[in-house]
Amino acid sequence: MAEPAIRTVPVALGDRSYDILIGRGLLASAGAEIAARLPGARAIIVSDDDVARHHLEPLERSLAAAGIAAATFTVRPGEGSKSYPALQGVVEATLAARLERGDVVIALGGGVVGDLAGFAAGIVRRGMRFVQVPTSLLAQVDSSVGGKTSINSPQGKNLVGVFHQPNLVLADTATLDTLSDRHFRAGYAEVAKYGLIGDAPFFAWLQANRAAVFAGGPEREEAIAVSCAAKAGVVSRDERESGERALLNLGHTFGHALEAVTGYSDRLVHGEAIAIGMVLAAEYSARMRLCGPDIAATIAAHFTEAGLPTRLGEIPGDGLTVDALMAAIAQDKKVARGRLNLILLRGIGQAFIAKDVSTEDLTKFIAEKLG
Repeated sequence: MAEPAIRTVPVALGDRSYDILIGRGLLASAGAEIAARLPGARAIIVSDDDVARHHLEPLERSLAAAGIAAATFTVRPGEGSKSYPALQGVVEATLAARLERGDVVIALGGGVVGDLAGFAAGIVRRGMRFVQVPTSLLAQVDSSVGGKTSINSPQGKNLVGVFHQPNLVLADTATLDTLSDRHFRAGYAEVAKYGLIGDAPFFAWLQANRAAVFAGGPEREEAIAVSCAAKAGVVSRDERESGERALLNLGHTFGHALEAVTGYSDRLVHGEAIAIGMVLAAEYSARMRLCGPDIAATIAAHFTEAGLPTRLGEIPGDGLTVDALMAAIAQDKKVARGRLNLILLRGIGQAFIAKDVSTEDLTKFIAEKLG
């Protein structure tokens, strides 16, 4: 059977605009797509050991066929690679390959690899070209688009980084076939997020089609394309998160704190933390009488059906205390001059930025949820 047509989602940023290509089999044409946009460029592919085992050789073959010489550098899988030592490794490998500013760093992997490689691309020689080849659902619908790159600090998640837009995003949906069920479910949390923040009809569509999205086929690619278009629109209007783009952080203040407290470990992967965080944001919204409790119940039920955790009590292990979570929240990037800005809901598809949220009340809320 012929592969379905490739979808193109543009990200409009003036002379820094780029395309997101979505479809099965894109790895095979990656070299041609990159050569057409960045003629004469050499490359370094940054990946992790697990992704490289599945997808590095097809990408290398595609680049070679297009005449693109490429070095490679791999890191260990997992959030632990968003670190200073891993960043240094990518930087030094790029310099050792004698790559120049006009050459390209290619991120082949999920959100961790994309963030790490993009940060390196943004700082080596004061900015190299960058191509995202996301291989996880979460990366295809979220982290590969928009130019946010970062590593983690012992003080918190994503606290060190730069904005550095890619020149191209190649989302080969066939790579999702190699994901574990857990990581596919985790990525789905970010898909549902787009419906929750501003597109109630899309969330309703997901409620009706979630099983088909998980099974693959046209519904999966439709969900990815709609998610990418939503993020592309927000990024084109607010590239540096001075306003509307902050809405994309629904659930992330809670979620990032949970990741920090659980040590960025397999106890809780990013999408799972965000699923819990979005339910907490909805419950806190109901507590503030911004929406009814049925909103949080609807969200929690949808995530439960998708196999995602929705309660703090579902996180394995110890260490979840009010003090630990509030300390992590205090380091969140959405804290401005000591005041917490939280993304809350007035309803499905009605997210907004709540400013000057009371840390005292939030502390009481978290204590209740831990109780």
